[in-house]
Amino acid sequence: MRAVTWQGKRDVRVEDVPDPRIHEPTDAVIEVTSTNICGSDLHLYEVLTPFMECGDILGHEAMGTVAEVGSETGDLRVGDRVVVPFQISCGDCFMCDRTLYTQCETTQVRDQGTGAALFGYSSLYGSVAGGQAEYLRVPQAQFTHIKVPDGPPDSRFAYLSDVLPTAWQAVEYADVPDGGSVTILGLGPIGDMAARIAAHRGMRVIGVDRVPERLARADAHGVETVSTDEDVAAFVRDRTDGRGTDSVIDAVGMEAHGSPVAETLQKAVGFLPDPIARRVNTTAGVDRLSALYMAFDVVRRGGTVSLSGVYGGAADPIPLFKLFDKQVQIRMGQANVKKWTDQIMPLLSDADPLGVDTFASHELPLADAADAYDKFQRKADGYVKVMLKP
Repeated sequence: MRAVTWQGKRDVRVEDVPDPRIHEPTDAVIEVTSTNICGSDLHLYEVLTPFMECGDILGHEAMGTVAEVGSETGDLRVGDRVVVPFQISCGDCFMCDRTLYTQCETTQVRDQGTGAALFGYSSLYGSVAGGQAEYLRVPQAQFTHIKVPDGPPDSRFAYLSDVLPTAWQAVEYADVPDGGSVTILGLGPIGDMAARIAAHRGMRVIGVDRVPERLARADAHGVETVSTDEDVAAFVRDRTDGRGTDSVIDAVGMEAHGSPVAETLQKAVGFLPDPIARRVNTTAGVDRLSALYMAFDVVRRGGTVSLSGVYGGAADPIPLFKLFDKQVQIRMGQANVKKWTDQIMPLLSDADPLGVDTFASHELPLADAADAYDKFQRKADGYVKVMLKP
């Protein structure tokens, strides 16, 4: 089959690789019909390269048709149309019983000290082959799937794998009071969708980004927007009686612009031999924290900061005095996908209130993945969200 493989820093290629096979009775194989490039895939493209191996298959946002099932995959049948959540979870361990699917104790990557295994996301999360391919093996398939109806286009459901539940959880964790306000930092795929969800739920939304195309997309969905070229904190306070918004969602993460020292350190680590770089990342790694600091500044006293952008630093300096003094609450974590799907599904109707059918800025054949990664990383040519078609 053809698959998007990691070959080195900023080097991905579409290559022929062996077809996936059933290894365990709880496995299934799906024929992929749509697969997306996620903003967090770009971390593998740049910062997290020490945890990658040449030939790793990328991607954790896939959907398609079940082609083969093991003997213990529950009610999953060949021919079912399914979305595959980005995390692999069993559905019945201690953590899954508490809907903490990203902490599944059956698939936790204990040798790395991390949570549930993820598709296509490096040795940190289990080195599981990803979904940017023609076929995908799905471990723990008795639970790691979401059945969707035949008929509507893939775009209606594809974002159930990550974007929709991640954005939904970001809004839930923000704990915005009724009629309240939220600032969303970063209007990439997650921030954009979180803004749409928050606006749909009646919240006042201020969106922040530096890319004109992203600001325009948010404007079109009724979001107040401000560029990072302006004084964001002054803009927000001016519109909230000097307080700041009730909540802030940081949808940027470890590669925020405006953190030159951390950016230099991240790039320097990338030139170290992988065993040393992995050790540095897991013991002394730092993130670019300008977005996080902005969140702490912009949120009102007594408010909540919700982190959905991926952070990976082990030695990040956090302004604890400011947080303590302002009485700020912080909630974070990777999305527990299936916890939110029942709430999201009613919005995936023909009315399409969240605009999922036109959410992808670019829909391309799988063969164009290398060029798409490059342009998405550089935020060139209006790239906001890429859907690949195997």
